[in-house]
Amino acid sequence: MQLILPEDTFPQLFKDAAFSGLIEDGKILADAVPLFSPAYINEAYMSTKGVEGFDLLDFLKTHFIFNDVKDSGFKTDSSLNIRQHIDSLWTYLTREADVIVPGSSLIPLPYKYVVPGGRFNEIYYWDSYFTMLGLRVAGRIDLIEAMVANFAFLIHEVGFIPNGNRTYFLSRSQPPFFAMMVELLAELRGKDIFKKYLPMLLKEYQFWMSGEHDNTESGTEINHVVYLDKKSILNRYWDQLDTPRSEMYKEDVLLASGSKKDPVYLFRNLRSACESGWDFSSRWCGGTSDLGHIATTDILPVDLNCLIYQLEMTIYKAYVMAENDASALTFKLRAETRAKLIESIFWNEQEGYYYDYNVKEGKQTNAITMAGIYPLVFGLTSPGQAQRCLAYMEKHLMKDGGLMTTTIKSGQQWDAPNGWAPLQWMAFRSAINYKQSGLAMTIAKRWTTLIEAVFEKTGKIMEKYNVVDKGLESGGGEYPVQDGFGWTNGVYLAMQEWIVINERNGKTVVH
Repeated sequence: MQLILPEDTFPQLFKDAAFSGLIEDGKILADAVPLFSPAYINEAYMSTKGVEGFDLLDFLKTHFIFNDVKDSGFKTDSSLNIRQHIDSLWTYLTREADVIVPGSSLIPLPYKYVVPGGRFNEIYYWDSYFTMLGLRVAGRIDLIEAMVANFAFLIHEVGFIPNGNRTYFLSRSQPPFFAMMVELLAELRGKDIFKKYLPMLLKEYQFWMSGEHDNTESGTEINHVVYLDKKSILNRYWDQLDTPRSEMYKEDVLLASGSKKDPVYLFRNLRSACESGWDFSSRWCGGTSDLGHIATTDILPVDLNCLIYQLEMTIYKAYVMAENDASALTFKLRAETRAKLIESIFWNEQEGYYYDYNVKEGKQTNAITMAGIYPLVFGLTSPGQAQRCLAYMEKHLMKDGGLMTTTIKSGQQWDAPNGWAPLQWMAFRSAINYKQSGLAMTIAKRWTTLIEAVFEKTGKIMEKYNVVDKGLESGGGEYPVQDGFGWTNGVYLAMQEWIVINERNGKTVVH
């Protein structure tokens, strides 16, 4: 499948429209559906744009369909409680199998799927795992199966799972949660699921490890792979392109024009931060809010490497199911090697927490982030370390509404005071894994109570929340707060189910 950018499909028109300011959100422009062939639209534009009285907005509306986020058509029924509201949202957020539209940026998927909501009108990779948690509670196993099948289709057709099913996302992926999706589906449909999706798991792994045999010199960086020495490999986020993002074209060009950084380096690192899912955060900018200092590709992220460990272990498990002992052993050894590296590179004994590692500086970063909890999700640390790690997280990141993303208030959306559903879930699972049910209950109660309070006030479920001041809306980022919202719905339902079960069993102790 070819990487086609809207700025290449409509070379002059796209750029003129992006800089005109007529379409407020660059993503709405990138997602526009053409009503005629690209050749016809380009010819019509070039032949009429210089004519007296030409109206660009009228031309765009005549030749494209735009997804108007502000007029989605969905209205909250105030008579519904939050659970009923989420149940009604599944239908609204579900898209049927796509049809091909020439010139559209949408990659057609063969099965139905759930979108996040708001301006995000396509399937998103890591969002979908957390959405599936809620679909399981809601009994919508059919949607989980369909979404996993869509991701398998993308791996087969593209070679990996892109950020979302848009052609302009074909240069990058997102945090690799496919293995966890397969694990979830296997719990629901049986262990044969591992064998069924083994080829796709392998292909996903090959994407993240592409280049690992090209060079074995210490310090070598190839795509997502970084050699710490001749035998030690860890991974980073890495977008294949070094150009402005289609969905934020104007903003990226203007940022580069006002920056002293090499535009090629800047664009690559902006894009790579998008692959991380944390777009944007002081985590990638040396603790500052200035995107001009972004250096995503210099950083080995602890969360990414834990997810790839999980991918290696899932492939190992699938090979065991397939009775291929030799290949199973290979991946078990790979996972064990990575686990040792995660411990030696990311663990900070003095602080009792896990930190990212800056390859260029040859040391850990000083960013306290929710990514540091990921090793606990996969059982990669000792009980003693886990206790220290959870206490550290609670001390530095826990607030009345849940867990902040970082300790830095930068104005970027993946920083304080914002909390995000996927990170609450990973911390919640970490506490459960290490038998700290009281802390798990605290996380679940504070997060679900905040969601309920905001829903009571606004009738909406949000993409992110202000966990410090529950009376204020979350902020930061490149676009307004979105409502819908897939992964918040999913985590809320899964946590609420756990709360009910544990309260029924008398386990209600909270911190």
